[in-house]
Amino acid sequence: MSPLKLNNQNLSQIVAATSAPIEIPTYPRGNAVKEGIVHIGVGGFHRAHLAVYVNELMQKHGVTDYAICGVGLQPFDVGMRDALGSQDHLYTVVERSAKGSVAKVMGSINSYLFAPDNREAVIAKMAHPDTHIVSLTITESGYYYNENTHELTSEDPDIQHDLDPAHDKVPKTTFGFLYQAMARRREQGLNPFTVVSCDNMQGNGTITRRMLVSFARLRNPELADWIDSKGHFPNAMVDRITPQTAPVDKTSLAADFGIEDSWPIVTEPFMQWVIEDHFCDGRPPFEKVGVQIVKNVKNVEEFEKHKLRLLNGSHAIIAYGGQLAGYTFVHEVMENQLFRDFVWQMMQEEVKATLPEIEGVDIDAYCRTLIERFSNPPIRDQLPRICSCGTGKIPQFIMPTIAEAIWVTGPFRRLCFTAAAWFHYIHGVDDNGKKFEVVDPMLEELQTRARKGGTNPMELLQIKSLFGDDLRGDKRFVETMTTALEEISRDGILKSLPKYIN
Repeated sequence: MSPLKLNNQNLSQIVAATSAPIEIPTYPRGNAVKEGIVHIGVGGFHRAHLAVYVNELMQKHGVTDYAICGVGLQPFDVGMRDALGSQDHLYTVVERSAKGSVAKVMGSINSYLFAPDNREAVIAKMAHPDTHIVSLTITESGYYYNENTHELTSEDPDIQHDLDPAHDKVPKTTFGFLYQAMARRREQGLNPFTVVSCDNMQGNGTITRRMLVSFARLRNPELADWIDSKGHFPNAMVDRITPQTAPVDKTSLAADFGIEDSWPIVTEPFMQWVIEDHFCDGRPPFEKVGVQIVKNVKNVEEFEKHKLRLLNGSHAIIAYGGQLAGYTFVHEVMENQLFRDFVWQMMQEEVKATLPEIEGVDIDAYCRTLIERFSNPPIRDQLPRICSCGTGKIPQFIMPTIAEAIWVTGPFRRLCFTAAAWFHYIHGVDDNGKKFEVVDPMLEELQTRARKGGTNPMELLQIKSLFGDDLRGDKRFVETMTTALEEISRDGILKSLPKYIN
């Protein structure tokens, strides 16, 4: 039987036509529910994470006030508009593991607005009384946050565009839309909506608050004060490995489950969301579907530090080292015992000592879970996805751990080797001489400095927006980085790794 196009009409036929394990939404949708969440940035991660939690709330607990209205602000979001629009905003999440695959059709995204088509509709939607939460997955660059000064990059042309009152009806940036919607809610006597960042950044809620209030203060200090005093921006830690959808994912979904889906999601069974209980206009009962609701930002930061330093820090050597060694997928890298031992020993001997103890959390068990997750072949997580935009990753996932090791004179050889792998990766040529694409907003400066510095890391370490004086000024760190960079440049990743394994 030919696969059936995913839409409302075909749902029951899809289930009847296959014996494979598949779940479909049986709850009301459309006008029968309220859209309490507006989400900006409907990509793979959102559809594998927040939207899945909301789907569970609607399916298992009858929640009808927090369906999602997706929003795309950028021209490239037209693909998501068309994909979701063609199938009643339904899509499939396929959870893959060594045990097999399970397909789940999600119905929590109830509608979708494409801002370039109608910017006013997006502002009005966020300002609507039914909207209680505006959530974000806009990547690090979407926050216009200067890592060095911790300030809004107000000189950016898009921010300048949105600061001009003449452009109030045609904002470009997330903060331009949020500002206009908040202004309307204040005029209407409503509470602010809660702004929930789901991006993988330390202090994501704090950063979001600071950037929006800074933006608003440049336009209207009174509105800025209102947002700052009445608005809530909970910090959160999010986690789920979600590879980019590949053409083979569509064909296998059609073959295995009989579903024709324009843009399915493939992900792992594991999923985690830790969020501060800090909402100003109500929230759904997230805790009923496994979300870890914690009391304050300190609790989030503890979980966050575990995840960023263990998972994302390990991903760095897997990605940059694996790319240089000529691998394509994460699980292929982990099949190499050298990488597997390196990752385990870096977590255990260098990262673990820098982590806080959390009641009920076994760090060793978490490390073992990470090794298992990295080694999941059916996920087929491609290295370029993890490699992209290293300037937003290495300074956040590796360098803070090194800085703490410097402070206490702790071990950091493997962490330095990981950073050195990224420094060498910047050249865009693997150990076999094959060129690959390097994706980074600072690519031109990075490659210019990398070529100039050669095996001397100081040229790159001089980028003050990425690296602090505590790193540049530490002799042990600079010497260790230099040695690692020399070894990688001379011998390649695979021949250098054994020197860093006990």
